[in-house]
Amino acid sequence: MPIIINLDVELAKKKMSVSEFAAAIDITPANVSVLKNGRAKAVRFTTLDAICRVLECQPGDILQWVPDDHPAAVAARLDDA
Repeated sequence: MPIIINLDVELAKKKMSVSEFAAAIDITPANVSVLKNGRAKAVRFTTLDAICRVLECQPGDILQWVPDDHPAAVAARLDDA
């Protein structure tokens, strides 16, 4: 069940740094990094709400499901190994 996190794309669209974004949604820059790099195992709805509010986007702009054989999913598995 590979889920791709497109947070870096949305941050770039808004020209917002990780530290600015972390302050805006009230989480640590380290936790933003965990989300941004796809290492998070879960995201609270309150956090997702804050992300979407600050970036003015939809959850589907941030989270994307891809099949197991998709190149991004294969790369993510290799990164975890």
